[in-house]
Amino acid sequence: MTPQRLDKWLWCARLMKTRSGAARLISDGKVRINGERALKPSRLVQAGDVVTTANQGRLAVVRVVDAVERRGPAKIAQTLYEDLTPMPSANRPLTPVRSGKRPTKRDRRRLDALRVGWT
Repeated sequence: MTPQRLDKWLWCARLMKTRSGAARLISDGKVRINGERALKPSRLVQAGDVVTTANQGRLAVVRVVDAVERRGPAKIAQTLYEDLTPMPSANRPLTPVRSGKRPTKRDRRRLDALRVGWT
């Protein structure tokens, strides 16, 4: 595999919707390659590199397997990386647990008043 720009690889692997979005994510310091922060979108990735991204609160850890010249279908994009993202822990639910019914407007006002008192 020939080395490829990080922003282009993230876009081709469909980890980001747009290439400019990938470049912005990298510039914001939310992408790491082999544990080191990638500061430039032009940073080259090659087979075997581990890329970690934190996009909108979602963690993704992938190992680069291959690169392509052009962005293709999702089936091909899935072959470009091996997913190493850790599974969420069993003791933390994925969705917040709600006990009881939905709060009424009156309840919400009381909660807001209570919160204002704390600040």
